[in-house]
Amino acid sequence: MTVMRSFAALLLAALMPLAAMAQYLETTTHFAPRGMPGTDSLVVLVPEGLSDVSLPGWGAETTAQVNRALQAAEFDGSARQRVEILAPAGLPYERLITLGVGNPGELERPVAEEIGAALSVHINGTRAKVIELNASLISDAGDNSRLSAAIAHGVDLRNYRFDQLKSQPDARPAQTYHWVVSSVGDAQRQYNMLRAVAEGVFTARELTNLPGSNGYPAAFAEYALQTLAPLGVEVTILGPEEVLEAGMGSLYGVSQGSQHKAHLLIAHWRGSDDQPIALVGKGNTFDTGGYDLKTTSSILLMQGDKSGGAAVVGAVKALAGQQAAVNVVGVVPLSQNSISGEAILPGDVLRAGDGTTIEIGSTDAEGRLILADGIWYARDRYNPSVIVDIATLTGAKTTALGTDYSAIFSDYPELVDSMKLAGQMTDELVWQLPLGPYRGIIDSRIADIQNTGSPGAQAGAVFLQHFAADTPWLHIDMASQALLSSARGIHPAGGTGHGVRLLTEWVKIYAGVQ
Repeated sequence: MTVMRSFAALLLAALMPLAAMAQYLETTTHFAPRGMPGTDSLVVLVPEGLSDVSLPGWGAETTAQVNRALQAAEFDGSARQRVEILAPAGLPYERLITLGVGNPGELERPVAEEIGAALSVHINGTRAKVIELNASLISDAGDNSRLSAAIAHGVDLRNYRFDQLKSQPDARPAQTYHWVVSSVGDAQRQYNMLRAVAEGVFTARELTNLPGSNGYPAAFAEYALQTLAPLGVEVTILGPEEVLEAGMGSLYGVSQGSQHKAHLLIAHWRGSDDQPIALVGKGNTFDTGGYDLKTTSSILLMQGDKSGGAAVVGAVKALAGQQAAVNVVGVVPLSQNSISGEAILPGDVLRAGDGTTIEIGSTDAEGRLILADGIWYARDRYNPSVIVDIATLTGAKTTALGTDYSAIFSDYPELVDSMKLAGQMTDELVWQLPLGPYRGIIDSRIADIQNTGSPGAQAGAVFLQHFAADTPWLHIDMASQALLSSARGIHPAGGTGHGVRLLTEWVKIYAGVQ
């Protein structure tokens, strides 16, 4: 294993101790066959179609009060319905909450997660500390475990906080969630798998949220090393000199105007002996646009330009945490696109690792420049069965699809279909856009190709396809999905960790280990 640590990278560790970085949640989750003493709040999961809601041990007075309240609120157990009863008669709880789960056999995982997220928001607005969540009204054992784990996962995802840079951070949610389920072992197993995904999402959010002066290339790489190596992931970090020695002039060029030069992070999880699956994520740690300077308020969000790379790190962490039987290599080219007397200029020509010369039509089309060398490196050094790259690449994608869908590009129908399935499973939806024919879209007069063209999203995809060569390949453009200005669904405000859940599920689907 080759690991290069720079002195600069250690500044991040000094700012945020590694023990603190690894502690993403203060809440705890337990599964048991029965309740526990000291509970102050009871949450009952209620399927649709029940004529009366009642649990063993409830007296007639309790049952009557609860069902009278539910009737008044027109509660019928539909998914997402919630009714709270304070000081329920005959019960030792401050509050009782009924939570509708609809038809348990038909309730999809993303909806269950959103139910959990909404519950956590409600609980955080109360003084509840110990919450029992009773799933005994869900009679099917498989649904009982599956939905309990998914709702608990939604609670976790919403309760993440990025507060390391605050001198006096607000108190984090710190409740104990005690689940009463029909099969403790099965529910715990499913939750553990989802908790590994959550840890990957938290890592991606953390990396995305880091400001440009904290999350620069060496610091990003060091963070990834510290979080992945303990899980058995082989981490290799190439520093600027090694990037140059490998011939990756396209990656190096983007950072040459910054004091924080280019790095390349490789994270290899060998969960099987199969031919590797390669994930390549854009890690532009801050994007000024270079000499094609960003002049709008969007520059304030440009720490999010490393979110594709963060998604790859998070997905590798999730798969390693699950001990998934897959061979996956994550490659993250890392840069900081800044302006100085050494920065690349519009019209300059760079040479990529595969020898391709690239005319710089815009210094603000830098993501494809670093991904070009990342894709080439993955293909050249690991001979993968498939390459998927992910990036906040183009504003044109946002114009075309908004923020509900990522754009995907590929000439391989099986890759498109499997990615769509992963998107449906995780609610990180994707929509295929065409690769062509767009004849001459990235032609250059003075070099082999140029890094701009129209239409913009397609030009970026066609550019990247060149470096995948004959390896099966798919490109994900997740522009405008990395950051939220306010909390929504399973996400608090800030970095979303978008792509982690999508890539984690897709790798397993593609590898046939679902």
